[in-house]
Amino acid sequence: MRIVFMGTPAFAVPTLQQLLNTEFSVVGVVCQPDRPSGRGKKVQVGPVKALALSQGIPLVQPEKMKDPSFMETLRAWDPDTIVVAAFGRILPKIILNLPPKGCLNVHGSLLPKYRGAAPIPWALIHGETETGITIMLMDEGMDTGAILQQEVIPIGPDETAGKLATRMAPIGGALLISTLRGWDAGTMRSYPQNESEATFAPILKKEDGLIHWDRPARTIANRIRGLSPWPGVYTFLKRERWGIWKVEVVDPVTGIGRTISDNLQVPGIITAVTKQAICVQTGQGHLNLLEIQPENKKRMNVSDYLAGHRVEDGMTFSMTKDDDCAI
Repeated sequence: MRIVFMGTPAFAVPTLQQLLNTEFSVVGVVCQPDRPSGRGKKVQVGPVKALALSQGIPLVQPEKMKDPSFMETLRAWDPDTIVVAAFGRILPKIILNLPPKGCLNVHGSLLPKYRGAAPIPWALIHGETETGITIMLMDEGMDTGAILQQEVIPIGPDETAGKLATRMAPIGGALLISTLRGWDAGTMRSYPQNESEATFAPILKKEDGLIHWDRPARTIANRIRGLSPWPGVYTFLKRERWGIWKVEVVDPVTGIGRTISDNLQVPGIITAVTKQAICVQTGQGHLNLLEIQPENKKRMNVSDYLAGHRVEDGMTFSMTKDDDCAI
């Protein structure tokens, strides 16, 4: 089977690597164009591109999917199927119809749940305890194609989106290989998704990381896990932006220390400070802040920050730099 692989970020690398170790022939790789990234905004070579170059596989990076020269290259590669993993582009009908065995997608959720660009983060944000990989036969919709195979994957209680994606990626590659063999032999059957169960996972924005302290502690903790490593969550203290990277949910009374007042319920207020943590009131329960990133500083444990900075009971985290920070 001749395969064209389409993918760009690290999540797609194990799938391509496993394809290269099979009887299948990867005749070409398609990645998104290199983009500036990082603080220096330097153009970076993507992980899939780096692997393709190291293996001497023909590579193209079209700006537009219907570009005539790209389509000419794709036809010349003459793929039996196209495999897509975290490519980041919608494939037009002209490409979907090109390979005789169709286009297969490695998707990081149990479709029809979490269709869209960010299925892994949104599963964590919503507090899911399990997710999975779906191998899908692509159509013109947004992750609406028929399902070929699925594998359920449990989510660890403290797992972040970054760690979960790293664990899921090789599982997706192995499931794809199994699916391809059955698909090539004609023994694999597809079945339609249940539209009534569909949920969506839209692309993440930096604004999604702003902490709303009036929400329950568990809800905030799940968002912190889901938005790590990108875009990260943030709040403000003393008109300074703080990134929050690691927390734990604690009992509202028996957490790391006393509450300021049994009658005082102010979301965002600091209710206790110890050498290891800062305890914050939420809309329901408390959070211990364990790992933070004050403005213009590196990520650090709260204990390291408190060794050189004063944080007191009664200070209040806010949603903007303009809000006061104490009561």
